[in-house]
Amino acid sequence: MTSAPVTELRTFTALDAARADLIDVYAEVRAPLLHLPNYAVTAFGERLDRHGSEPGFMAVLAYAAGYPVGYAYANTIERGDRYWQRTVPAPAEEYTEGPAVALKEIGVRPAWRGTGTARRIHDALLAARQEPYVTLMVNEAAGDGKVHALYRSWGYANMGHSQPSAASPVLTVMIRARDQGAGE
Repeated sequence: MTSAPVTELRTFTALDAARADLIDVYAEVRAPLLHLPNYAVTAFGERLDRHGSEPGFMAVLAYAAGYPVGYAYANTIERGDRYWQRTVPAPAEEYTEGPAVALKEIGVRPAWRGTGTARRIHDALLAARQEPYVTLMVNEAAGDGKVHALYRSWGYANMGHSQPSAASPVLTVMIRARDQGAGE
């Protein structure tokens, strides 16, 4: 891990104040994939608007000298949520009997990767949540498997698969206790 310049973490519970910075960072993070319909900036903007209007929306952005360098955002999912309905096999009752936090996106600009910024953003977001479990979806091919391995190192375990939309690849659904592994 390389050393990162000091970053400021800002938490947002309303999308409007963070939307432009989220899209700006997303466009650089996903630049190699933007030609694919599911990854296009317009598709991300539509998902972001939908997620931003759902219960428990929260975003954490990292800034260096006022410049956004990374983000994560999440919201609350309940039993019966489409997130759980699309997960195969069906998740264990333990995970769906109460609310869970769904980490919908996390990204760090390439120049900031390997600095611990993603983990700081992730941990700050989870520290502000109350749900007992956190779940996320990952494309196992992302970063030649490095992204999936990173999430495993953060305590996430595979629990199934999901294809959120026809344009989306099949993703691996992962889960962990929210307070597991904080700061490791």
